[in-house]
Amino acid sequence: MSHQINKHLFDIRQAIEDIESFLNDKKYHDFTSGTLIQSAVERKLEIIGEALNRIKKKIARILDNITDAHRIIAFRNVLIHGYDNLDSKIIWDVCHYNLSKLKEEINNLMDN
Repeated sequence: MSHQINKHLFDIRQAIEDIESFLNDKKYHDFTSGTLIQSAVERKLEIIGEALNRIKKKIARILDNITDAHRIIAFRNVLIHGYDNLDSKIIWDVCHYNLSKLKEEINNLMDN
C-alpha cells in the first residue's frame, strides 16, 4: 500500500482512538450536556469520513474491506453540510456501536 493510503488509515485509527478517549467513562448525558465533547467527536468523525473519501479517490477497491465505507463518507457530508440538523443520539450510537468494527477493519488493512 502506498504511503499516502497508510497515512489515511493511520489518521482514521487515530481519530477513532481520540473519540474513544473523549467518551471514556462518559454517559449520554455527559455527551449532550455541553458542546466541547460533541464538537470534538464530530470533528474526528469528519476526519474519518474525509480520509475514507480520499482513499476512495486513490484506490476505491480498498473500501471493499470496510463495512459501510460509503455510508461513513455520506455521514461525513451530513456532519459538515447538515450541521444544523445533527442528532446527538445518532452520533452517540455511531460511536458506541460502529467504531470498534471500523477500528478492527482499519487495523487489519494496516497489518496487511
